[in-house]
Amino acid sequence: MSEPIFQSYQFGASEKAQLDSDGHFVFPSLLTESAREKLIESLSKVNALDQNLDPIPQRYSAEYDEFLASVIAHPQMLELARSVLGPDVRYDHCVDLSRAGSSPAMGWHTHAYSDDNPELGFIRIFFYVNGFNSGDGSLRAVPGSHLFRQNMRNNSDDGLRAEYLDDKTHPQTGDPLEIEELHAPPGTVIVMWTHALHAVAPRRPESPTRWAVVYAFRNPGSPSHARWVTPHFESNPPTGAEGLMSLY
Repeated sequence: MSEPIFQSYQFGASEKAQLDSDGHFVFPSLLTESAREKLIESLSKVNALDQNLDPIPQRYSAEYDEFLASVIAHPQMLELARSVLGPDVRYDHCVDLSRAGSSPAMGWHTHAYSDDNPELGFIRIFFYVNGFNSGDGSLRAVPGSHLFRQNMRNNSDDGLRAEYLDDKTHPQTGDPLEIEELHAPPGTVIVMWTHALHAVAPRRPESPTRWAVVYAFRNPGSPSHARWVTPHFESNPPTGAEGLMSLY
């Protein structure tokens, strides 16, 4: 697919340093209008499927839609992934994260990968197709939490502070760890290291569906418990994704 999915953007040494310090980096309004339209069409299709199918459409979204699959090896997508992880990357999963009005909150959590070897990285690239406002299906984060490479979970802000944050400071800056409320205008892309603490605010009842999807990439070399790739998809990858599907 040669049509751009991203607007022009800058991600140089200073931006990479910010990602490595905060654990996430926000590209406001990065998706093109055409990509947004196609993503909404594709995610609407995946949402309409019976979620009891095997494999589960939400978790294996790219395997149910040609456009979602084509994004995996889109040159701009691979350029972004490799600018963070380096040249040797693997596709890990594509998950539909769309949330209708009244969707509940998702508690604080991290994801594990190669916890004892920081040389191996794992990132999630979130597409927020129609964006979100703070407190309305929004992504929340704790800058610096990824540097601990620990499994942390809690269902409330107060519980997270009491159990994890109150006795921790940022390993690089020495600042206290604090919760950050993110804002994303339509078309925003957010890159996040997998060990970063994050949560999702509830979607307001009057709000329309927040269309969103996440693509995950990693350096090979460690087992990935988040990897959702069927044997058929691994053996029959989208055009350009040859070499990206295997675990190692």
